Amino acid sequence: MLTAGMAFAVVNSMAQYLSVTFHLPSTTVGLIQYFIALLVMLPWLRNVGLRQALKTQHFGMHCFRVFLSVIGIQLWLWALAYPVPIWQGIALLMTSPLFATVGSGLLLKETVGFVRWMATLAGFAGAMIILEPWADNFNAASLLPIGAAFFWASYSLMVKKMSHHDSPTTMVVYLLVLITPFNLFLAAPDFTLPVGQHTWVLLIGAGLFTALANWAIAKAYAVADASFVQPFDHAKLPLNVLAGFIVFGWVPPGRLWLGAAIIIASVAFITQWERRKPMLQAATINETA
Repeated sequence: MLTAGMAFAVVNSMAQYLSVTFHLPSTTVGLIQYFIALLVMLPWLRNVGLRQALKTQHFGMHCFRVFLSVIGIQLWLWALAYPVPIWQGIALLMTSPLFATVGSGLLLKETVGFVRWMATLAGFAGAMIILEPWADNFNAASLLPIGAAFFWASYSLMVKKMSHHDSPTTMVVYLLVLITPFNLFLAAPDFTLPVGQHTWVLLIGAGLFTALANWAIAKAYAVADASFVQPFDHAKLPLNVLAGFIVFGWVPPGRLWLGAAIIIASVAFITQWERRKPMLQAATINETA
């Protein structure tokens, strides 16, 4: 997970540099970045048995699921291209589990409970501290990472719903296979062919590090429990702050750490509550019996 965090910090810096310095459209960056990542992961796709993994009775739902992910990717790359400072964007992305909690209650009709609703509201309060929408210098582009977090949360809810029908391998394979056609559709209107050696070096590097990050996440969850692995995901915040400082000289204000601490505490509480819920329910049943 730490490897994934470092890889994504590098990817975010490269993507932002490509858009800000070389003026590449964010949709073009996303298309080439994820196509290169797909090429790198082709050997893995062959090893998992591509034909068998593609067998599903829910192809339409897989398409919709991947489309949600692609919209999240493009909103995030658009935010980096604007540019929204990495420190602000990555902190706001951490609200994604909070949106997932809201969606699980409203859409999946799961029982969320008063305590989890309060933790979710506290997390969004932390996001408001980072955004400062009441400040005179507030820019609506700062909301783009929030939009990305919303669509990635929607994607996560789709994965949760479809996990009853298809295997995790099928989920990953369809994501990798379908993400490039969707990116191509969105990039086509203003596609710009990259020129220059430095541009291609950065694009190829972004693709390689994207593949590395996704492989590292999959490997982490394969060898350890999610409850152990998940806290290490929060390391992406200081890693991205460091990357933003090195590349652009951005120094985050104090409100970032306050807001991020509230978001992290809220997400950690909700995660622990989710993990303990089956045990609490089992205990209640035993007492009743």
